[in-house]
Amino acid sequence: MVARTGRPHSLLRAWLGVAVITASLFTFLTTELMPVGLLTPLSTSLDVPVGVAALMVTLYGVSAGLGVTFIVAWTRRVDRRVLLSTLLAVLTLGNLVTAVAPNFALVLTTRLVMGFASGVFWAIGVSMAMRLVPERHASRASAIVMSGISIATVVGIPLGTVLEDLTSWRTTFLIWSGLSLLVFAAVAATVPSLPSDNAVSVREVFGLPLRNAPLRSVLFIVVLFVLGHFGAYTFVRPYLEDSTSATPLFITVVLIIFGIGGAVGNFAAGFTVNKSLRGSFAAGCTGLVASLLLLLAIGDGKAGAIAALVLWGLSFGVVQLSQVNMTLAAAPETFEAAMSLNTMAYNTSIALGALFGGQLADNLGVTSVVWFGVALTAGSLLLMLGTGRRASGAVAHDASAAPSALLKD
Repeated sequence: MVARTGRPHSLLRAWLGVAVITASLFTFLTTELMPVGLLTPLSTSLDVPVGVAALMVTLYGVSAGLGVTFIVAWTRRVDRRVLLSTLLAVLTLGNLVTAVAPNFALVLTTRLVMGFASGVFWAIGVSMAMRLVPERHASRASAIVMSGISIATVVGIPLGTVLEDLTSWRTTFLIWSGLSLLVFAAVAATVPSLPSDNAVSVREVFGLPLRNAPLRSVLFIVVLFVLGHFGAYTFVRPYLEDSTSATPLFITVVLIIFGIGGAVGNFAAGFTVNKSLRGSFAAGCTGLVASLLLLLAIGDGKAGAIAALVLWGLSFGVVQLSQVNMTLAAAPETFEAAMSLNTMAYNTSIALGALFGGQLADNLGVTSVVWFGVALTAGSLLLMLGTGRRASGAVAHDASAAPSALLKD
């Protein structure tokens, strides 16, 4: 076969490239969310309150969100293989500096720089994978890459918690630096040259929501659900420690359970989003609200906490895949640009969720953060239900056509 890059390479190498991009997503996401499982020991070691330690998530999300649209546009003539390699080099160095940083200020500065790299990856990663394989396999390639989210949740974050319990949080970040280096080498070995083919200027990127009503609606919906979900999820460890006197082992178990639930929800949504994007998102978001209420109602016991985390993970898996498909379907001809906006909305909301959650946790207690999650996820659901059916229908109608439209550029 001849790839759309214009360079001949085998089908096996193409799928290996997809696997490596999936591994890249795993590495970026676990790096971003690693502090969630390490929040208590991090705050103790660096002598800062838990809410302040959560700024590691906040600043990472701020830079990932606010910088992505500009960097993607400014690098629109840069080969995507070269760009991905550069991003992984930044991640490798950043995790290394985090592991040896003598103070919290340097940790925050490093996380801020790493966030820029993470945000750009989210904008280019899926489209890179879709371009590697024959057009008929583009949807499968995108689904495989997105499975990295579930793998990171099931394996990455709980593994980080286990490693911290066995060694230290510094050793955990050192190991992740080594993992980032391995993925960097794998990209060099498997991913062919991928000249940028559908990136647009900064002005065009920011003009998309003004011209595209379905995309505009999706972005507002994403902001609310991410604020609610990550505002609560960032503080799941302190909440469980307060409500159930949870041990590090129990925290690890429930994080794994959450991740397995996310994988199952992601798999199930793979079938339902093609039938109804709107219905899939509504079901998942309803589950998010219900799971947080369940955590508040019966989360003071270990069985209740597990039940709530199972539903929470399932629901998040459905919502996560639904919102990516909604974004893709809303702007198939300018997918990188739309995903850069999605990344900006998503990561900025992670940052703000962690920031607002930290303020609530330090001043009103961690239970208030869960109520914050209930309010914002419910707001996302209500906004989606209140969105005009014409806009929703346009997104659903374009869903199956989106991958092929992307590849026409």
